[in-house]
Amino acid sequence: MRDPYEVLGVPRGASAAAIKSAYRKLAKKHHPDNNKNDPKAAERFAELNSANEILSDEEKRKQFDRGEIDAEGKPRFQGFPGGGDPRARGFSPGGGGGGGFESRTFRSGGAGGAGGFEDILNSMFSGAARGGRPGGGSAFEFDPGGIALDLDLSVSMSVSLEEAVKGAEKRVRLPTGKELNVKIPAGVVAGQQIRLKGQGDTAAGHPPGDLLITINIAPHPFFKVDGSDLRVDLPITLYEAVLGGKVRVPTLGNAVELSIPKNTSSGRIFRLKGKGLPKPGGAAGDLFVTTRIMLPDGNDAELEALMEKWRDGHPYDPRSDQA
Repeated sequence: MRDPYEVLGVPRGASAAAIKSAYRKLAKKHHPDNNKNDPKAAERFAELNSANEILSDEEKRKQFDRGEIDAEGKPRFQGFPGGGDPRARGFSPGGGGGGGFESRTFRSGGAGGAGGFEDILNSMFSGAARGGRPGGGSAFEFDPGGIALDLDLSVSMSVSLEEAVKGAEKRVRLPTGKELNVKIPAGVVAGQQIRLKGQGDTAAGHPPGDLLITINIAPHPFFKVDGSDLRVDLPITLYEAVLGGKVRVPTLGNAVELSIPKNTSSGRIFRLKGKGLPKPGGAAGDLFVTTRIMLPDGNDAELEALMEKWRDGHPYDPRSDQA
C-alpha cells in the first residue's frame, strides 16, 4: 500500500482537521456507490480508509512516522534482539529448511480462499465489506449502511443581540451554494448549535446528513454581554452629575428613566434588576449602568472661569489615597 500521506494528498505536518477534511472529500469522490461502473473504486476506497485509520489516530500516526508500523498498520520487523536462531524463539522455518519465515498467499475466491482477501477487507471495514461466496471469485459487496460517511455540514451564523433575545428568521448560505431560511429561537446564546435534520450533504445510498449552525452574537453598539447580565455606559453631563436628575437609559426593550443622585462621580454603577438577558428558568439577568461624565465639545470660557473659581475656593484631591 502507498504512503498514507500520499493517499490522502496531505503533507506530513498536516493538522488533524486537514486530514479529516481531505479524507471526507476523497471518500465521497471514490465511494463505490458513486462509482458503480469503475471496477477499481472499491480498491481506492479501501486504500483511503486504511490511510485514514492510521493518520486520524494520533498514536498510530506517531508510530508510522517513527517507522514502527507500515502503511497497512502492521508492525515493521525490527530483527531479533541479540541475534541468534529465530527457531529458538518459536519461529518455524517455511517448510523448506531454509530458516526463513513461512510465506502465505491470500486468495480471494473458492473454498481455499477462506480467511483470505475477504477477511482482510472485513477487518479493514469493520464489517462494511462482505466477503465472496464459496466459488464466487474475487468480487465482494459493500454494505452502504456499514460505512460511516460524515455528511453533516457545519456553518456559522451571526445574529444581533436583539435577534438572539427575541428570536428571528434569517437566511443562511451553505457551502454547497444552497440557501435556507432558518428560524432562530428566542434565547439562543453564543456558541449554541442549531441542528437541521436532513439538510446536510448527500451521497448515493446514504441518508442525507444534518446541517449544524453555530450561533455567534454580533457586538452591540451599546451593550456588553456578561453571562445573563448586560452592561452599558451612560454618558451624563457635568451638571447632571453635580445637581442630579433623571436620565433615560436604553434597554433591550423600551428605554427607562434612571434617577441620578446629586454628586454622582463618573464610574458609579447602578443596577436595573431584570433588564438583562432571559434565563432558562424564565427569569432575566440585570442591566448594570456605569455613568461617564462628558464635558461639552470645544472650549468654553465661561465653564473654565467657573472651574478656576471653584478650584481656588474648594480645592480637593481625589487621588490622595494613591500617593
